[in-house]
This record gives sequence, structure tokens and C-alpha cells, in this order.
Amino acid sequence: MRKKIILEQVTIEEVAAEGKTLAHVDDRVVFIKGGAPGDVVDIRVTNKRKSYYEGVPLTYHSLSADRIKPFCDHFDTCGGCKWQHLPYKMQLEFKQKQVIDNFERLGKFEIPVPEEIMASAEEKFYRNKLEYTFSDSRWLTKEEIATDKTFERNALGFHIPGRFDKILDIEKCHLQSEPTNKIRNWVRQYALDNNLSFYNLRKHSGYLRNLIIRTTTTEQTMVILQVAENRPEIIEPLLTELNKEFTVTSLNYVINNKGNDTFNDLEVVNFAGKTYIEETMAPEDVEKPLTFRIGPKSFYQTNSKQAEHMYHKVKALAQIQKDEIVYDLYTGTGTIANYVAHLAKKVVGLEYIPEAIEDAKVNSEINNIGNTDFAAGDMKDLLTEHFINEHGQPDIIITDPPRAGMHPSVVEMLNLVKASRIVYVSCNPATQARDISLLSDLYKVEAFQPVDMFPHTHHVENIVLLKLK
Repeated sequence: MRKKIILEQVTIEEVAAEGKTLAHVDDRVVFIKGGAPGDVVDIRVTNKRKSYYEGVPLTYHSLSADRIKPFCDHFDTCGGCKWQHLPYKMQLEFKQKQVIDNFERLGKFEIPVPEEIMASAEEKFYRNKLEYTFSDSRWLTKEEIATDKTFERNALGFHIPGRFDKILDIEKCHLQSEPTNKIRNWVRQYALDNNLSFYNLRKHSGYLRNLIIRTTTTEQTMVILQVAENRPEIIEPLLTELNKEFTVTSLNYVINNKGNDTFNDLEVVNFAGKTYIEETMAPEDVEKPLTFRIGPKSFYQTNSKQAEHMYHKVKALAQIQKDEIVYDLYTGTGTIANYVAHLAKKVVGLEYIPEAIEDAKVNSEINNIGNTDFAAGDMKDLLTEHFINEHGQPDIIITDPPRAGMHPSVVEMLNLVKASRIVYVSCNPATQARDISLLSDLYKVEAFQPVDMFPHTHHVENIVLLKLK
């Protein structure tokens, strides 16, 4: 048996990537899961590499003076909001540094001084969507295990990090405003009172699988309940009572007998109310706010208010003129495309999910926007010379790809297109820096703006303006 390595009396120095912290021991870097800069800890090494260790705190000898009390009872067990113990100002400093480090390490090009990170106006209850999982294998805390008592094992909550089959039962989450907590707790209690079976993620047995709740700043609510089979005698009474108890704008369910909870390929049955909810955004240079319809499968930025601030910055950096054509890559439901359309001659939105493109078209229609055009398909296959000849040469390209960044052939096409300006929005500065390095022969980085969309997490968005040299 390999001997466990314990590093004693280690002072944590700073926050590292992916929410980990960092220390040095005998000229070796140690990445630590948890902790705060200034903590003095013993560390158990979990992974030994040639140039670095990975480990977890074993014993805390002293705590950092910068620590604050976490606001959530589920902190340190739940996989979310891992930075609750750090002041928000410090979180922003670490995120700003993370963006700069990624560009200096991965980007072989000159960068300007970044703008100060855009803080989220709301540090709690900022999310408009949360997804909860049913499980008959509730995660027991160390305190519960120590009592030797028997506990209720059904749970409705979040996955324990690294344990796909274990769910932490959530009483109150501080990420999404009400009625989210009330609806989730009501559904759990109804299921317990009526002996409904909670899903087993290993055996793929049980009835109740997943609960998604979406909210808007316009005080509309969508509920999507996933169940394992079509049993009207169960689902109809449950949703009928739920609809009596709460004002739900859109109440839906999905029959899902697959091995996972994704439902983009499944039918969503509208049980009551509308098939969508509506969110609004108000560009400062339009007469009335824009309305966006959000369906069960629609993507919409999770922090609604911060998304509006981010789009405002995108628009300002793009400097769109009335005679210019804009391409919006990875347009989703057309939020950015419709947000900037009034400034341009034409906006062309591209997205690989057909349902999202249909939503984008509807969003243009309900806002009386007539100068948008949307197309669905794989980006690397869609963005071709033929497509550009058909839809017009873009003067400006706005791109907001998923975490993996842009496909190399898409980057290659951008180099061929040679739009005068590219505004690159990213939720992963590492892949963003990689892609921009491939554009650096033709483009110069003029500005970049870090944006905090997710307080108390290590995630950070970044906007970069590229100008053709």
C-alpha cells in the first residue's frame, strides 16, 4: 500500500484555477481543494505529479483573517458557491487575475490593460434557472452518520461533487429567488406524503427524476418535471395540486426513460399555462424594452440583469454603424442579435440548435425587428464562403461560443473573412486566449472586459475587442 503523504503547517498563498487554492512546499506547487489564502493547514496529498501535488485540507491550524462566514447552511458540502467564505471584493480580484493569467500564459500576443472586472449587482439570488435531482440515496453528513440514527434517504437537491449517484437534500438555496425554494420543498413533501418513488441513479429505477425551475425579472415562473414513465394517475394529480398552490406561468413535464436527464431530444408536454415565459431587456437607446420568449429548451444567460449589462458592453465595443452587416455566431435564441439589430443594416445569427433558431425568429417577430436573419447548423459547416456570399460580407462579427471555444475551422474562416472588428464573448478565458492567438496575425486586441456572471464561484466571463490590423 502506498504511504499517504501529509504536508504539515502549509500556508495557502492564493486562489488558483477552477476554484482551487495554491501553496508552495519545497519548491513544489501544491493545488488544494478548498481553503482560503492565509489559512495554515495540514494537507493530505491525493495526486502526486512530477512538478506539482494535488491535495485536500486535513487539519486547519489557523484561519485566514480574510475569511467571512458563509451565508448558506449547505456550504462546503454542496458543489456550488465554493467562494462564500471569501469577501466579494476578493473574489473579483481573483477572477480578474485569472483572466490576465490565461492571456499571458496562453496568448502569444500583446494585450492592453484590462478594464476593471464588471461586478454583479446581485451577489445572491441572481440565477434565473436551477435544476434539482430526485434520489433515493440522500447524502448523509458526517454529523448524521455519527449519530447511528436512521434518516429519510429520499432527497431533492444537488449532486455531490464527484458522486453522480449521491444527492444533497436542499432546504434553502440562495442562488434563485422565490418561489423556487417553496416550489421545490412543496414537491418533495408532496412526493413523500404520497409515497412516490424517487429515482435511483445507479439502478435507473423509480419515478421522479428531475425538477427544473426558471424565473424571470418579470415575475414569471416555469416548472419542468421529469418522470421515468407515463403514468397519468400520478403526474396529473401532482401537477394539478402544484398549480393550485403556486402561480406558475408555464407548467410542463417530460417522460424520460433514458440513462440521463437531458431532454433536448424529448417531447415537453405543456400541462398548464403558456409554453414559454418572457424576459425583458432595455437597451438604453431604444424606445421600449425588448421581450424575449424562453421555452423549456431555450438557452438564456443565467444571470439576467448582468447579461443586460454585458450586452450593453458588447454593443459599445462593437461600435456598429447603420450601413454595417453583423454576424452573431452561436446566437442561441438571438438575444445579442436582437439587442444590437436596431444599430445595424442587418444581423445574421448562426446557431447549431434548430429549436433555438426558431426562438430567435420569434423574438425578432414579437419585437418588430425586421433586419435579422437566422440559420441553424454546425458552425464549422455553416460558416462558409457560399453562406457569406448569400447573406453578405460581415463588417463586424460577434461570437459567444460554448466553453470549448470555437472549432479551428471556424477560426480559420474568420481569418479569411477579415471583418473589421470581432467582439469575442467567452465563459472560458483559456479557450478564448487560445482562439485569439490563432487570429493574432491579422487582429490586434484593442480592449478586454472581464465580467462576473456568477458570484461565489470561480467562473468568469470575458469580452475581447479585436480590430483588423
